[in-house]
Amino acid sequence: MQLDQFLKIEFINANLLAKTKVEVLTELVNTLIHGDRNLNPLLIVETLQQRENLGSTGIGDGVAIPHGKTSAINDLIIAFGRSIEGIDYDSSDGKPVHLFFLLLAPENSAGHHLKVLAKISKMLKIDNFRKMLLKAKSPGDLYKIIIDQDKICVS
Repeated sequence: MQLDQFLKIEFINANLLAKTKVEVLTELVNTLIHGDRNLNPLLIVETLQQRENLGSTGIGDGVAIPHGKTSAINDLIIAFGRSIEGIDYDSSDGKPVHLFFLLLAPENSAGHHLKVLAKISKMLKIDNFRKMLLKAKSPGDLYKIIIDQDKICVS
């Protein structure tokens, strides 16, 4: 399973403007909707907030992987966002988060959803990968870095 099945260039925001957790979730969901998805942004953000209430998806090292399930979609979709300034996201290490992978999965996709989540988490443990994402100049550059890393990462 390759991430390019779920992540498209139009689902990448290289310059998040958000300052809070709710704002970043909203901005990432709007990035997905801008990609011609017929989704209700308020319901999706509410779903993601409910998941965050169970425990922050800020996993440390400037990374967060917010995720949730919704009956509004039939296939897993991924958005990526980068905040140059960083956002207080209640991360496990207490540091600001700069890199966000948002996963939305259909209600009935537990196994598939978890495999993709694990793959992204594994990729984000690679220090050089995170550094390249922070230095990339455009959504196209970010997409290429993510897809290239995905190809060499064993799931």
